[in-house]
Amino acid sequence: MRATFNPGAAVSVPAELGGSQISSLLETLPGIASVLRSPVADALIKAIRGAMGLGEFGQEDAEELIRYAVRRGLIGADEGDRVLGEVQDAMGKRKPKPGGKKPTAKKPAPKKKGRR
Repeated sequence: MRATFNPGAAVSVPAELGGSQISSLLETLPGIASVLRSPVADALIKAIRGAMGLGEFGQEDAEELIRYAVRRGLIGADEGDRVLGEVQDAMGKRKPKPGGKKPTAKKPAPKKKGRR
């Protein structure tokens, strides 16, 4: 079977955007940068702001940076798991390890009556 060329037919061709085209697109469509922005970039910005006390850096942000570091070979998978465990422990979302101590609830101190 032989392919034929039909000049009127719609053809789907993957497009590649150059740097100037991307810049033009970002200027033309306000808000598109936030859609195209990497989750890693967002996590880095939150880490910087959090370190300076200007914003919040959450568990999801930490997980994103850890996954990125493991994917890029910046840290090993075992170190990534260990750090992720530390983050989960700090957030109180990790199940306690078997044989570990269970936290005990403190009873509130009785209220003292004020003197008049």
